[in-house]
Amino acid sequence: MKEEFTTNARRWYDKDPVLSSAMKTLEESDDETQIKVALNLIKIITEHHLSSTEYESVEDIVSATEDVMDESKHGRWYDLDGTLRTAISLLQNCPDSTRSVIAKEMAKNVIEIIKKEEDVDDVEIEIPEE
Repeated sequence: MKEEFTTNARRWYDKDPVLSSAMKTLEESDDETQIKVALNLIKIITEHHLSSTEYESVEDIVSATEDVMDESKHGRWYDLDGTLRTAISLLQNCPDSTRSVIAKEMAKNVIEIIKKEEDVDDVEIEIPEE
């Protein structure tokens, strides 16, 4: 049965089927894989923000994210690790168009890391073609 995605999603990332699938796979991954993906996400997001001149430095980006994180909940699966929490918060605060592009990269990244570490060929995340 195929999942249906609506605007009434329970979590912010469930509004995008690719992002939702990538987050689910990431949540079920081991800690080491989660950290690797988180570091890649931070790198991709900060590079995008710096190139769009929205922020002047990486410190500005992290500072803006920390302000939002202080106000947010702390009981989610990705709140257990500071690096993962920062990466997901950065992703959450991206514009929808940016988040969509990053979600596809994230999905590819999760698949690559899992396949390398576990030699699994049956990991599947649907990535729609543009």
